[in-house]
Amino acid sequence: MPSAVSRCGLAAIVAAIAIPLPASVAGAASAPGAPGQRTTRASADKDGFGTSLGRTSRVWFTLSHAKLTEVYYPRLDVPSVRDLELVVGDGRTFAERESAATRSVVTRVDGAGLTFRQVDTARSGRYRITKTYVTDPGRAVVLANVRVESLTGRPLQVWVRYDPALGNDGDRDRGRTAGSSLVVRGGGMASVLATSPALRSGSSSSGYLGTRSDPWRDLRANGRLDRRFSSASRPGNVVQLARLPLTGLRGSQRLTMALSFAVNESRARAFASVALRSGFASLSRSYAEGWQGYLASLKAPPASVASDPALRAEYDTSLMVMRASEDKTFRGASIASPTMPWHWGDHSIEKGPSAAYHLVWSRDLYQVATAQLAAGDVASASRELDYLLFRQQKPDGSVPQNSFVDGREKWTSTQMDEVAFPIVLAWQLGRSDARTYARVKRAADYIVSHGAHTKQERWENQSGWSPGTIAAEIAGLVCAADLASRAGDTAGAARYLGVADKWAASVQAWTATSNGPYTPRPYYLRLTKDRAPDRATKYGTGDSGPSAADQRAVVDPTFLELVRLGVKRPDDPVIANTVSVVDKVLGVQTRNGPFWHRFTFDGYGETRTGAPWGIGKPDTFKTFGRAWPIFAGERGEYELASGRPADVYLRAVAGAANSGGMIPEQVWDGRAPTGRGSRFMAGEPTFSATPLAWSHAVFVRLAWSIDAGRPVERPSVVACRYAGVCG
Repeated sequence: MPSAVSRCGLAAIVAAIAIPLPASVAGAASAPGAPGQRTTRASADKDGFGTSLGRTSRVWFTLSHAKLTEVYYPRLDVPSVRDLELVVGDGRTFAERESAATRSVVTRVDGAGLTFRQVDTARSGRYRITKTYVTDPGRAVVLANVRVESLTGRPLQVWVRYDPALGNDGDRDRGRTAGSSLVVRGGGMASVLATSPALRSGSSSSGYLGTRSDPWRDLRANGRLDRRFSSASRPGNVVQLARLPLTGLRGSQRLTMALSFAVNESRARAFASVALRSGFASLSRSYAEGWQGYLASLKAPPASVASDPALRAEYDTSLMVMRASEDKTFRGASIASPTMPWHWGDHSIEKGPSAAYHLVWSRDLYQVATAQLAAGDVASASRELDYLLFRQQKPDGSVPQNSFVDGREKWTSTQMDEVAFPIVLAWQLGRSDARTYARVKRAADYIVSHGAHTKQERWENQSGWSPGTIAAEIAGLVCAADLASRAGDTAGAARYLGVADKWAASVQAWTATSNGPYTPRPYYLRLTKDRAPDRATKYGTGDSGPSAADQRAVVDPTFLELVRLGVKRPDDPVIANTVSVVDKVLGVQTRNGPFWHRFTFDGYGETRTGAPWGIGKPDTFKTFGRAWPIFAGERGEYELASGRPADVYLRAVAGAANSGGMIPEQVWDGRAPTGRGSRFMAGEPTFSATPLAWSHAVFVRLAWSIDAGRPVERPSVVACRYAGVCG
């Protein structure tokens, strides 16, 4: 590897930076107060997400609320940092953390790939901080070019506060000052924070969050760091603070910060030193060139975005976010989001190391792969199919509800659309080789033997007969039949088509009600519990919603899978009637365009005050699911299938992005906390998982669908068989 360092080179570098500790620090006692307060994760609404394109640098960063937040190392399911931010004061009258005291704006640097600039301006008018982030393409190092400007002409004291959480566990770290670096060990790895120019000698401390050794508490009390501890030697929630050699005045405004990771301290220190000696300018240029090369390797952008600078920028951002979401050790493992939303982040939902969104979900991965395939990234889509079939698939043909990036199952339910989507992707990629077909056959056989019922539908918390899930199963079986014919498995092909035809003929009778509360004409439901859609069967919707909702009153935009996957025509009367019902019950008009809720009574979102979602008791209605950008993309695909334009939906998805171009899981829907005097506006991102790879995927796929005049994802073999759309 070009980044490899010889053992002799490592020894020389470590020796060079092993500066003796000043007496004032070296003589300080080890910090008391272990283990400190329990660690939590930063909020999920990220303004930036970056990594080097190549596989050598196995580190990813996120930005949020004026800070560097989770850094993932050495895999995308292992967050190893809680946050890192600057603290500014004058040594006497004030000391404040930039996350609480500034207005922050994050932008992606034009033409520089996933390079992000974070500009934080003090509300007091005292200072401005500008930080530009990249990663070292050759090593696991996050680099920040930092500029601090005093806006009053008075000198400032500037500190860096670092809260590590190595190995996805921030409660077992040990930290210390080592020369001009801050070192942390835990989780079988080490991190080193170093700067150029170097951290100020004798002005650093390691302690435990929320205790009397917490250095921020000391600094906040009187603007000075009076109690300094050279180490936090017992395992706990370590927090470190160090003074930077900056005053904010001309000539003392800039430095480069390197946060490095490795399997041990010596390598981490060496990596930080090499990165700093290489210089931010050189490494950021290599970082940008990698991403520029990736974009240049794809198809030219579609006309739907090429002529609009804002749409083009969002298109490029979306392609890079999807590509960055792939793990570098386990190829093809693309996570849902580099975030821990709401109470996932404080471990009140699942105890122990965080998971959920930085896991691999077959459904989300399929959405990403189809978007990448449309854009010309066949290699990524192929790797993702290989991951689904050869690493994630179980011996019985099913796939995990979700998995760690190495393929190990996390949650243990089965969702039948997730079983079917890899088959559809294999067909879209034209993968008819014997090795691939063996896995396709295994999945198709599982679908046939299991039936149309699913233990969980698209939204994870209900079993039954879902029109969207059944659409995916039908599409999977028809695609499997085509691949079976190519493989000479005529019996398998006939079997799969026979079941698919039966389900295609039955899905309306199983899931569309004729006596529901919204219209006397038939419309599709979210799901039925009993294949009897005219029956007043009750079920609890979850997330503090009703404990006994009539299944006929719960609708969902997911029925459009029937059209997008080619099972039903867009002008089918029941489809058209359901579109009207869903628009009335779930639609939201915002200044950014139209969006939709997931389903009636959805409670997966913030409270009325904007407080985090958490699992609530039935019938309390404490939390509210807001509107989702993915439905604007899917509605656009439906409009194209109907022969109507879809530009408004493309612009809606793009409009949902924040200043860094990150498209969220949800946007505010006009209900509280939005309203007069609120800083939250309908159509703007909530605190939900941001970026959501699925949201970026629907934007890219819709852009290509607009150019094609049809949904590019739709398998022609399915649409020809059932919707009469051939060719």
